[in-house]
Amino acid sequence: MYHLATLFPPVERLRLPVTRDQLMLLMAAITELFLGIDIYLAHMISGQIKPAEWIPIIFGVVAGVLLLLAGLIAFRNRPLATVMANIVFVGSIVVGLMGAYFHLVRANLIAGSAPAGEAVGLLIWAPPFLGPLFFSLNGVLGISAAWVEDPPDSGRLRLLGGRTVQMPYSKTRAYFLIVSIGILATVISSVLDHARSQFENPWVWIPTISGVFAVVVAVVMGALARPTREDIAVYAATMILLCIVGVVGFLLHINTNLVSQNNIVVERFIRGSPLLAPLVFANWGLLGLIALLDPAETA
Repeated sequence: MYHLATLFPPVERLRLPVTRDQLMLLMAAITELFLGIDIYLAHMISGQIKPAEWIPIIFGVVAGVLLLLAGLIAFRNRPLATVMANIVFVGSIVVGLMGAYFHLVRANLIAGSAPAGEAVGLLIWAPPFLGPLFFSLNGVLGISAAWVEDPPDSGRLRLLGGRTVQMPYSKTRAYFLIVSIGILATVISSVLDHARSQFENPWVWIPTISGVFAVVVAVVMGALARPTREDIAVYAATMILLCIVGVVGFLLHINTNLVSQNNIVVERFIRGSPLLAPLVFANWGLLGLIALLDPAETA
């Protein structure tokens, strides 16, 4: 079901040079690159990056480059590109899970060494345990996009060697559910980060409220087999709102990190408000909009 054409019928006559899944894979590659940069900035807070902390940084950059290379190879050899992409995405899932585990260990939330009453405080001030899991979410999204769904919206994925596997949901509905999980993780991360300032700035409530609403809307879209035009309109407007919230948050974080007379002090951008964090809202909003495109692999 071409949801965007349901919302705007003239769009059906347009033909993009790439398919929806190829756009998803491009976004996944760019996300890997930005995750590497974001983690580099986060690990710089301690003043010295430990050897193990370089793993997600290097992986993010290398994974992004390999995925872009796989995208070029796909024009000549789709099976080879699919295998390459899946290896990278499986590695992304592993790196994310390992990172979350190590963050929880550093917060003393594993092995029962932390008092139960202090768990929330430790989650607020400890290394963000959800941060690394964005690698895993990106891996799941990428694997979903890498395999061709034939026929479109059937949930049947075409594997190598002519084999197929039947999924419980269509790829479009799976995208909606993955987007909802990604937004939920972003909202929780935002709440834990803003809790350090006790939500004194009223602006920080905007991403929280809009994010929770977006989670509900995306889950409902994933649950509906045939959403109406009104459902799609509400969903699209919500994803656009999420993109705006992310960009505005990015600008506000820049403004917060500036000193008097708008001078730039690099140290404040490293240790102050996380520069790229608000753009995660915009990232998931954009992915949510891409999910509305034509599911057919025709390009």
